[in-house]
Amino acid sequence: MLAFFWPGVAHYDSVAQYQQVVSGAYYDWHPPAMARLWTVFYRLGWTGQAPMFALQTLFYWIGLGLVAAALARSGARKAALGVFALGLWPPLLGWQALVVKDGQMAAALLCATGLVAWKRLQGRPLGWSGTAALVLLLGYAALVRSNAIFAVAPLAVGLFAPWRWRDWRRRFVLIGATTLAVLALSPMINHGLFGAEPSDVEATQPLFDIAGIAHRAGPEAVPLLPTTTWRRIEAKRCHSSVLWDIFSIGKRCDFIQRGLAGRPRREIFSAWARAIGEHPGSYLSHRFAHWNATTRWFVPWHFPQAVPQAQSLPNRLALGSPGRQLVVYNRFAGWLANSPAGAPILALGVALAVLALARPAQSAAHGLAVPLALSATAMELSFLFVSIASDWRYHLWSMLAAWLSAILLVTEPLPKRRAWIALAGLALIALSALAARLMLPQIGDDYQALIR
Repeated sequence: MLAFFWPGVAHYDSVAQYQQVVSGAYYDWHPPAMARLWTVFYRLGWTGQAPMFALQTLFYWIGLGLVAAALARSGARKAALGVFALGLWPPLLGWQALVVKDGQMAAALLCATGLVAWKRLQGRPLGWSGTAALVLLLGYAALVRSNAIFAVAPLAVGLFAPWRWRDWRRRFVLIGATTLAVLALSPMINHGLFGAEPSDVEATQPLFDIAGIAHRAGPEAVPLLPTTTWRRIEAKRCHSSVLWDIFSIGKRCDFIQRGLAGRPRREIFSAWARAIGEHPGSYLSHRFAHWNATTRWFVPWHFPQAVPQAQSLPNRLALGSPGRQLVVYNRFAGWLANSPAGAPILALGVALAVLALARPAQSAAHGLAVPLALSATAMELSFLFVSIASDWRYHLWSMLAAWLSAILLVTEPLPKRRAWIALAGLALIALSALAARLMLPQIGDDYQALIR
């Protein structure tokens, strides 16, 4: 993978973060934890995106390799081969070649899972050094994406102690408390510890939701901006439930954000809460439309932001690109990502099936499968309320965790009737997704197709 994809692909976010690394001026629109880690390599003289690409590739394969080796050692050789096949699946591999926060998060969590699997599947404790590594990996993963904690908390609770359903109430309380604590502490860590300047990134979620509510409930529903502004929004079709980007500065609907410039954040958040409380139906309609888009259930086959980027964004920072071989490879990877097999909604179905079938008290493999499935489920459900875009890469970890949990699940015999019911449910999701892809009008594969 290092040879084929070297030196990694610099995504738009990668270029923005590397500018911070070079300039030494950090802000919190992108995760400061990743930029600060990148700075360590930069100051050691290893410039460009290659060190971060090497790091996430090593974490990715160390994690998968340890899980596969642990399974093979326990006699589950077919499952071990399945782990490697999962890691080599083109959409996952293609997107993992991008030096971006989603790949960093997925790689760190895979490495953490591998460390625990290597010890737990042979009934041995992790030890102090392993526990320290686990804390570092989970901590980095939690800070490298704004919503990563929804995936990290359930996984962490299951990695630090074998999962048992009999104490599920205590564990869910712990998951909830951990999630709230990290959400509360993250701004202090980003601004205090990492020295990142605030960029008002928090206001993007309220703006995205408010525009969706105003479109459905009428311009008078949200008095945050003048009625004439909301009518202009309708005239210019500024009511996407797919992504926030059309409101950003420089895009065709940036007059909304400009109109809010200088407004106190409290006023924006208050208007957001009031609009949700007064128009819950419009809010839920907007959020479900977005969740459908980001989980790629009822969408056309060619739906933007699924094909992995093959070349780095043009830049003046000497961030290079892999060879031309990646163009053909990523075209095939994108076709698979656009198919029902690449739909995050199918991965969510797999995770739910694992939770219904796993017996963690009777199997160490099932004891690992449950927290992986919980992590994928929590991450996908979080997009119902905390998400402003529908890029395929946001689901990298969820898809890895869900399918890895399924591989761990099938290492033990399953109750046949319940297994057949689960397979029927997955088939229904896949067939309905396929029907949508065949029947709905095509949009296109590129970013510009979404912001026109």
